[in-house]
Amino acid sequence: MALKVVVSGAAGQIAYSLLPLLCRGLVFGPSERLEIRLLDIPAAEKALQGVKMELEDCAFELTESIVPTSSVEIAFRDVDAAILLGGFPRKEGMQRRDLIAKNAIIFKAQGEALEKYANRNVKVLVVANPANTNCWITMKHAPRIPRRNFTALTRLDQERLRAVLCQQLNGERYAFGKISPSDVSKCIIWGNHSSTQVPDCTFARIHLPEGSLGEQQVSKKIAESSLDIITHVRERGAKVLQARKLSSAMSAASAIAAHLRDWFHGDQASMDSQDFISMAVCSDDNKYGIPCDLIYSFPVRCLGKGEYQIVSDLQVSASIQSAMNASAEELLLEKMDALAMVSSPI
Repeated sequence: MALKVVVSGAAGQIAYSLLPLLCRGLVFGPSERLEIRLLDIPAAEKALQGVKMELEDCAFELTESIVPTSSVEIAFRDVDAAILLGGFPRKEGMQRRDLIAKNAIIFKAQGEALEKYANRNVKVLVVANPANTNCWITMKHAPRIPRRNFTALTRLDQERLRAVLCQQLNGERYAFGKISPSDVSKCIIWGNHSSTQVPDCTFARIHLPEGSLGEQQVSKKIAESSLDIITHVRERGAKVLQARKLSSAMSAASAIAAHLRDWFHGDQASMDSQDFISMAVCSDDNKYGIPCDLIYSFPVRCLGKGEYQIVSDLQVSASIQSAMNASAEELLLEKMDALAMVSSPI
């Protein structure tokens, strides 16, 4: 039986980069047949037809059907995976609170659609910003679906962190040898996908080429560059937007694919306790003092078959804990704003 996958915002940029990865088998597996539902607003109907035509012309072996629709009933009926890319975009001069208000209505409706139509064990990934709070709204309105089945994307922030670490360590002044992103593990993004996110290199592990300087020098370099690295990760999305006049799409699609692949199939390094990845998940029962009932980014180990566990034994520094708490406070405020919107008559 084919895996049923809905992609909202399917006429948008991120979907355009993501859909080929899905249909090639690079996310759910090389033998997993797919029913793809392309969901977007009625105004995007013509564009959706164009996306469908292009996917058909790719002649992907794994796609059993491609259904463009603006109907949530058609889109969410019996789905096994929901990738929620579509939301109200932030406009110039718009405050985050205004963005939450616009998106609260959208994600309340999507949560209700998941509750009414989806497979009870559907896995949900929210990407549209503000991703953590949009995910929380969706979860709140789909109470029959397990809370641990709702996640938001912080994998892109983690990959930005790994990439900038490589750039720093490959600088001309440092004789560490050539380090690639695959040599970098145990990078963490804590908290909200916002300017309060906490990129954390404290536990980073670098696989060094033979003959290069040792681990102590690497740790020293990372410590020296810590503030620059944090700023880089927090501001990277804005800089991409400034340069392209469009938000990150290709890199976001790559991160979504990695998030889902690890979540559905497990990550061998995680299962061997050699690594972990960052996912924004429900904060219930975490060991870091973060309030429950938030969607908060933690390091997790993906165990396969859609199971994960929050890494619970890390000794975070006082400065990192303080920043983690500040990000949690922001999420609590966002939650209050969202509650006020979805509870008020429209």
